[in-house]
Amino acid sequence: MKKSTKRVLAMVLTAVMLLALTACGGGGGDTAQQPPADSGGDSNAAEPAAPSGSKELTVYTAFPEAEVVYYFNEFEKETGIKVNYIRLSAGEMLTRVEAEKENPQATLMFGGSTDNYIAAVEKGLLEPYQSSELGNTPASYIDPTGTWNPIYVGCIAFACNKEWFADKGMSYPGSWADLLDPAYKGEIIMAHPATSGTAYTVLATLVQLKGDDGVWEYLGQLNNNMSQYTKSGAAAPNAVAMGEAAIALTFSHDGLQPTAEGYPIELSFPSDGTGYEVGATALIKGGKAEEQENAKLFIDWMCSEKGQGLYAENNSFRVPTNTKAAVAEGLVTLDQVEVIDYDAVWAAGAKSDYCNQFEEKIASAPKE
Repeated sequence: MKKSTKRVLAMVLTAVMLLALTACGGGGGDTAQQPPADSGGDSNAAEPAAPSGSKELTVYTAFPEAEVVYYFNEFEKETGIKVNYIRLSAGEMLTRVEAEKENPQATLMFGGSTDNYIAAVEKGLLEPYQSSELGNTPASYIDPTGTWNPIYVGCIAFACNKEWFADKGMSYPGSWADLLDPAYKGEIIMAHPATSGTAYTVLATLVQLKGDDGVWEYLGQLNNNMSQYTKSGAAAPNAVAMGEAAIALTFSHDGLQPTAEGYPIELSFPSDGTGYEVGATALIKGGKAEEQENAKLFIDWMCSEKGQGLYAENNSFRVPTNTKAAVAEGLVTLDQVEVIDYDAVWAAGAKSDYCNQFEEKIASAPKE
């Protein structure tokens, strides 16, 4: 049953608020139509940050390197603050921050879905900071714990190589069941859920659609058509762009990104429902003291109309969470597809278990 974007996001907010209550002791990315700006949670926002004495900022980022360099360079031009970064998949980023908990080597996490940020909050890895620039961000995107900050949204899509489908005379897959067609043997690619936030969103979506029993039966069949499991989510659509596979399971913005350079990709979406992410950024708890204000300044900048307007300027198809920001032509918004009531809080808590099961039952299993 099709659900409106507003209802979907409201359900996610409710789930996140339940986590917030627990943490407080209560028991335990064509035309872009976005929700109206209603940021009722903005009353707890911090005052705008000012640069600290340091002129550097150390960041772990899940953004593709070719994309993120543009944002860091623009930030340096405007503020004089140089960003030193390490590019990691979303899963690797969370794992590294946790491993460095006693001696953090970076000050900021940038990019990746809120599943990872909710998990990081539970593990005590993040320092609360809610930007004062969330006034044009719908309240349903905002973390009620005031820890992480939303910066884009996007849904899971099938990124299809137009030339492959034209040569085969086939239509694009329109459901999850369509991906089981033997014609796709060796032609589907996605990342591994243990290292990729994109792939974990795919896995968590399928669990919510098919249940604990049905999901492993389905993924076992899908595994027969898989080409490989990559480390990062962005690598899958890049492989499709190069003709190395016919279909990538990926976020819509990553699937469309190669089209900016002329590669033959078009998107299709499962009519039986798809999941989505709210991408985020946050301070790492115990990060470099001399970089704290610089990190807050960067968060404010990326939450602002100007900062998120850089997506379109950089030919990125991410949907800004700031409703005033410019958007790229052709991007896909949540109200254009069939989205499920994706439970980000459940997904965060279940990640380790389901990733381990995926490795044991699917990735390491022999193909038929």
